Amino acid sequence: MPNSAGPGRHVPVLYNEVLAGLRPASGGVYIDGTVGAGGHSAGLLAASGPDGRLLGLDRDPAALAVARARLQEFGGRVRLAQASYTQMAEAAAGFIPAEGCDGILLDLGLSSLQLGDPARGFAFQADGPLDMRFDPSVGPSADEIVNQWPLDELADLIYRYGEEPLSRHIARAIGAARPLHSTQALAAVVAGAARRGRGGGAGHSGIHPATRTFQALRIAVNGELEALAAVLPSAVGLLRPGGRLAVIAFHSLEDRIVKDFLRAQAFGGETDPAIPFPASFAPALTLITRKPMTAGPEELAANPRARSAKLRIAEKL
Repeated sequence: MPNSAGPGRHVPVLYNEVLAGLRPASGGVYIDGTVGAGGHSAGLLAASGPDGRLLGLDRDPAALAVARARLQEFGGRVRLAQASYTQMAEAAAGFIPAEGCDGILLDLGLSSLQLGDPARGFAFQADGPLDMRFDPSVGPSADEIVNQWPLDELADLIYRYGEEPLSRHIARAIGAARPLHSTQALAAVVAGAARRGRGGGAGHSGIHPATRTFQALRIAVNGELEALAAVLPSAVGLLRPGGRLAVIAFHSLEDRIVKDFLRAQAFGGETDPAIPFPASFAPALTLITRKPMTAGPEELAANPRARSAKLRIAEKL
């Protein structure tokens, strides 16, 4: 959910595309499973006035505080809850009608609020503790993984969730440098290991050498891929016929899960749309976006972080 504005001017990624895809209308009921600073939610509520309603969920209490202030103008039309989107069905009980809601949004990844707070430990541009938890009160932190996990398991994590080919070099360097308790200390160790693993070359990816390792740790700390795989069928079940699901992913691991799920729901076990439906298969979704929508030049100029965002939309049959 990266954006380029502060809390008072929050303009979320692919804002216009999300609103166009979800088609908010008066009287509609919507769920924002990753409400963040409330930018998308504000747009959905404004466009569904005067009586559209929205349920907003987020694991991060700091994000919810910002969203609550942002959305207070909508009064009783909005309900906010500190919860994972995997708890969407429970949170929606009594809020959405029996036939289901009109639209669900999942804007995955990190907000600028989270990235910009060194105390949260998500980034290494400024020094902070190795935390990385969306909900700071729940579960092990990145510090525990970095300093306590066996090195082979740490290497596997960095390879699987960071798609980092130098994961074993990096894990060995982390083990030799333990204990590591700050973001910049970890980033320096990872960068050094990456340079040595490449034989001293600078690499060609254009990203900081520690980016993939930080991504892997964050995904593991928050169980992000498991949560995404769990919420998608639940979200489809909460939609009314004709309701739409919109998902914004920010890296290939997320986008692959979303793409494969949507295509399976649309085309059955065979995900090639050129293959006819199996005789026993009844599709649950139709794809609104056959290929993901991405940010245009104007948005990229204003918000370079949007370059990795991919939006996929499907409609319940």
